Amino acid sequence: MNSFGRIFRLEIFGESHGEGCGILLDGVPPGIPISVEDFLPDLKRRQAGAKGTTPRVEKDMPHLKSGVFNGHTTGAPLMIFFENQNTRSKDYSNLVKQPRPGHSDFVAHKKFKGFQDYRGGGHFSGRLTLGLVAAGVIAKKITPEIKYHAELIEAGGLSDIDQAIDQAIQEQNSIGGIIQSTASNIPIGLGEPFFDSVESIVAHLVFAIPATKGVEFGSGFAAAKMTGIEHNDNFIDETGTTETNNAAGINGGITNGNDFYFRVAIKPTSSIHKAQKTVNLESGEVEDLVIVGRHDVCIALRAPVVVEAITAIAFADLSLQA
Repeated sequence: MNSFGRIFRLEIFGESHGEGCGILLDGVPPGIPISVEDFLPDLKRRQAGAKGTTPRVEKDMPHLKSGVFNGHTTGAPLMIFFENQNTRSKDYSNLVKQPRPGHSDFVAHKKFKGFQDYRGGGHFSGRLTLGLVAAGVIAKKITPEIKYHAELIEAGGLSDIDQAIDQAIQEQNSIGGIIQSTASNIPIGLGEPFFDSVESIVAHLVFAIPATKGVEFGSGFAAAKMTGIEHNDNFIDETGTTETNNAAGINGGITNGNDFYFRVAIKPTSSIHKAQKTVNLESGEVEDLVIVGRHDVCIALRAPVVVEAITAIAFADLSLQA
């Protein structure tokens, strides 16, 4: 449902145009220094306003509601809340009967029997990734020895991201992108065989990010075209360092001490300014849908910090289990 984790547990809540959204964290060790300012750099990386992103800019100021006292975590559940202030819900009024192609509108209407909050995508909105970024800040503090980095390496099929964004804006369309995430200085032995392999846990979290359509670890799908002698990572010293890293630092679902890296495919934003076809849920007729409002041309521009956060969340939970 809306929770995840074994020891470092997350519960996500809120809607895009409701009072706000946030995250409730359980299993946070006591004594971690924490302040509002600690969250701001990563939250800024996710914020809108740049070319190719939605004009909807929120303050995204984290409110620490519980679990922090005298500047340190207490060990009690830690609740982080973000207010919604810059909303235009009327832009979504037609989506009650005209679901967007490629979005959750149709399935949300069916699953929740019409009671869903449809404004701005409601509980399905990418706005809820604010909570994941905030949880990532805490996760990085739980695993200070691990270094995390994620970046957009391709947009719209181009490595020249500015060119891809300019072209999409001119065409009034949206584009996807590919994000690469890396974690280094990882201890050997994190993860468990089969259901709690590092890849299983990270993939589960990756697909909790709206718009994710694919993930590959290390050599990924290219491994299917390689031979064993090409793909196997030769050991070059007694610490486990390997000559190559096709396995992305994971063997048997367990970290081997080499860098962990993976790539995530983010789909184009569903809300575009070109006319699309949809079904009218009241009349049952197929008709044109014209979407208004403020939307991202490329949501992948704002997603690297979210992918980085879920990487840290995975390793925080695994570290606490070790």
